[in-house]
Amino acid sequence: MPAIQSLTMTFDALNDFGTVSEGDTLTGKVTLALSKQTTVESFFVKAKGDADVRWTKKNGDHTHTYSAHTRYFKLKQFLIPENSKETVVPQGIHVYSFSIQIPPGSMPSSFRGSHGKIVYKLEAKLCRSWRMDHTVEKEINFVSNSFPNLQSLMSHQVGSTNKEMGFFSKGNAHMDVTVDRRAYAPGETITIVAKIHNTSTSEMTPKFSLIRDVIYRAHGNTKTENTVIHKVAGDCIKTKTQKHVKCAMKIPRDLLQTIQNCDIISVEYHLKVYLDISFAFDPEIIFPVVMFPPVMAAHFYPAGAIGGPSNSDFPPPAVATGPYPGGAFGGPSNSDFPPPAVAMGPYPGGAIGGQSNGNFPPPPVAMGPYPTSPHSGTYGQPGVQNYSAPPPAYPAHTSGDYNNPVPMASPYGSPFSSSSSSSVLHPPPTAPTFHTPPCAPDINPPPYPPPLNVSPTAPSYNMLPSAPMMNSDFLSQSDEAPPAYSLLFPPSAAEKSDAK
Repeated sequence: MPAIQSLTMTFDALNDFGTVSEGDTLTGKVTLALSKQTTVESFFVKAKGDADVRWTKKNGDHTHTYSAHTRYFKLKQFLIPENSKETVVPQGIHVYSFSIQIPPGSMPSSFRGSHGKIVYKLEAKLCRSWRMDHTVEKEINFVSNSFPNLQSLMSHQVGSTNKEMGFFSKGNAHMDVTVDRRAYAPGETITIVAKIHNTSTSEMTPKFSLIRDVIYRAHGNTKTENTVIHKVAGDCIKTKTQKHVKCAMKIPRDLLQTIQNCDIISVEYHLKVYLDISFAFDPEIIFPVVMFPPVMAAHFYPAGAIGGPSNSDFPPPAVATGPYPGGAFGGPSNSDFPPPAVAMGPYPGGAIGGQSNGNFPPPPVAMGPYPTSPHSGTYGQPGVQNYSAPPPAYPAHTSGDYNNPVPMASPYGSPFSSSSSSSVLHPPPTAPTFHTPPCAPDINPPPYPPPLNVSPTAPSYNMLPSAPMMNSDFLSQSDEAPPAYSLLFPPSAAEKSDAK
């Protein structure tokens, strides 16, 4: 009786489509059933992604084989420690969990064609000494999210062509074609509008074809396959007539998505619109088409969204009209539920200074970037510590090695003082206009003004008498000579004694 009864593996689905993309984490379980105690050499789960192409070409009696291989990633997680070469696993059923993250970066989607494939898979392998390895595999449906500038592919495509008739007909045929966009998901509908002006003597039929091109590459050689996915023919256009033709082409749901990020396999689509004219070359217009996976349809302006035609079976996502969300103040309400409390302006609903639009009292709102209390977190939320310190009451202006919060005028000094430690005022040689200190009484201009009365609480200063207040501008009186310098600044007693 074999020791290993069964080895199975399952992994969790990440979405309704059962797909995996770049950066996703795969989680699952591996179940090992043993009929008796078994010694295991290694037991692991491996995830890998590979692309392969191969085709042959016969040239006379020789047959050439072209092949290429690309590996995107290979990851391994050990279910039994790697260093333990001989691990004894007891009899019974053992369930092992695993978690493997797909690497980020651009990788192509899963693909299987006649000459190549792109396959992603999970593999669990149990190795024993002198025994056959037990392996179980699960293929992953990998869907790439690498579609750069996909939103720019949602605009209209426009093309035109003109055909001059040849030997069997006269005149010309002109056609203008508009396609609603460039990117589609499987299951959507391509809307085509053609304006045809037939001024020739021949009848013509407009036709529309969706074509897939698969290109295999190996060492500079290519192999191409062209497949017509869907074809629609319009009504015949008589001679000397003008007609508008509209075509709605349904895309099959099982259509492969576009692959442009693989170096050995490419899958591309194009739409061909042409006029079928007997005994003449058919004028045609080619439009490129991109097929993205249905799982991404809700993220990029699918058909049915506001501003686009409704031509899909997928429900449209909630799209805001203008700069306001649905149901917000100033925007249309498209819900059966009452709108949420929306702040009017830069304040939250019910905040101080903002408009209250609820039936409940407003919550405590922090004034500024600090919590409402020392024991609350940021914006008054409990359990959140705020480490930002409040700013000072005034901006600090640094001057030298000192901080002067606000420069204030001293009632005992003068802004003309040249040193902070000097107690004597040195007036300038000219007579400027002096302003009376706020604490000094009004002084009339006698010939010799009295000394300044200093407040008893102020420190004592040896100060010169203040200059008299000039009620008029004496420099503008040209008839009188200016007063003498000794009259404005009389000498002190010490200077008189020195003069003697």
